[in-house]
Amino acid sequence: MIQYKINEIFETIQGEGSFTGQPSIFIRLQGCPVGCSWCDTKHTWDIELSDEVTKETLLAKSQETSQWATFTASDLYSLIIERGYKAKHIVITGGEPCMVDLTPLCSTFDNKGYSTQVETSGTFDILVPEACWVTVSPKVNMRGGYAILESAMKRANEIKHPIATEQHVDDLKALLAEHAIENTPVYLQPISQKSRATELAIETCIANNWRLSVQVHKYIGIE
Repeated sequence: MIQYKINEIFETIQGEGSFTGQPSIFIRLQGCPVGCSWCDTKHTWDIELSDEVTKETLLAKSQETSQWATFTASDLYSLIIERGYKAKHIVITGGEPCMVDLTPLCSTFDNKGYSTQVETSGTFDILVPEACWVTVSPKVNMRGGYAILESAMKRANEIKHPIATEQHVDDLKALLAEHAIENTPVYLQPISQKSRATELAIETCIANNWRLSVQVHKYIGIE
């Protein structure tokens, strides 16, 4: 039985991509070696044994930390019921959640009437059930040196690409051409809500018939 290293669990509104506005339960896993310079969850990168805490300690924390605790899929489902969460959409994120097999986790919730979504960099094999919605946010030429897998690009239900410069747009176009991606919805997401990045994203979306993802949760001030 897989023990998942969990950094936090919370209920909110999905603020990105196709499910923007959807009430969602976020399950954030600890660990990511990709090394994105603009990452807003850098506290989830390292898996230090000294940061392992009890489930009770993890659930009581009130701010972002690198602490994590282990949960099975059954543990997570029981916790969500205990907390009385109403959302029926599960978002599995990180960190890089695809460092581990997510099939048991997704299947547990699928079998209970939830929908599941995984957010991944596309640099690890995506082990999820067919029903799971996969958001690939391809991280090109990052510090960790990981390549984007063709299997990840082909599995994506949507591609969500953070941009701030024309180079980021060029990187995405090259990636789409390399893997012959034509019909998968593409979202551009301005990095850090900067005005120039937003203008570039809007212009590029119109020119390519892509979609804009503006991280609604950050604009309205929720987690």
